[in-house]
Amino acid sequence: MPGSRLTRDDRERIASGLAEGLGYTEIARRLQRPTSTISREVGRNGGYDGYRADTAQQATRQRARRVQESRAEPRSPAVRDFEEQFAAMMARSGLPRMSAKVLVCLLTSEHGSLAAAELIHRLKVSPASVSKAVAYLEQIGLIRRERVRRRERYFIDDDTWYEACLGVVQMCATWADSAGRGAELFDGTPAGTRLDEMRQYFEHVGQGTARAAEQWRQALAAQRPPAQTMAT
Repeated sequence: MPGSRLTRDDRERIASGLAEGLGYTEIARRLQRPTSTISREVGRNGGYDGYRADTAQQATRQRARRVQESRAEPRSPAVRDFEEQFAAMMARSGLPRMSAKVLVCLLTSEHGSLAAAELIHRLKVSPASVSKAVAYLEQIGLIRRERVRRRERYFIDDDTWYEACLGVVQMCATWADSAGRGAELFDGTPAGTRLDEMRQYFEHVGQGTARAAEQWRQALAAQRPPAQTMAT
């Protein structure tokens, strides 16, 4: 059934299809599954030439067992309430709701990192929802991903907020530059005046943000043990 987990019979049919030389799209059509499901299944279980149904089934069971063993530590009602309220605040501030929830999970995890399976279990959502949220957070520079023991994990670094501020500084510089070019083009007109005031505003905010971020970075580095100090 589309959307459900692959069964042993599904895997045997995938192996038969590969033996026939069929492509992923045709195998997916026969199983009534998304092509991406078939390509991922084959890719993480030996590849096109090395896929074996028995081996894939065993590997899937082992992965499920590892996820069960590594599920997030129990959280008290107070912690869960805080996480929900924290994520809601982020969403009200403009962060997509699911991205906010993923970010809060990482912030409140013991080591500041979680695997996709752990996020899926903790949030009770689909893999696609986590993938989309993670992609957004990575795009705006709030998290990074890294492959650890063949599994992808997501991290919040010590200097995440400093790097985020640098992104704001860069945005301000871009707006100031564009407004400045417009001010020159419309020089001597009301539009030119408005654009020049806009340039001044973004230059002021960008420079102030850069100074504040650097001051905080230095202060934080001074109070951390040497091993935790952010690299320059």
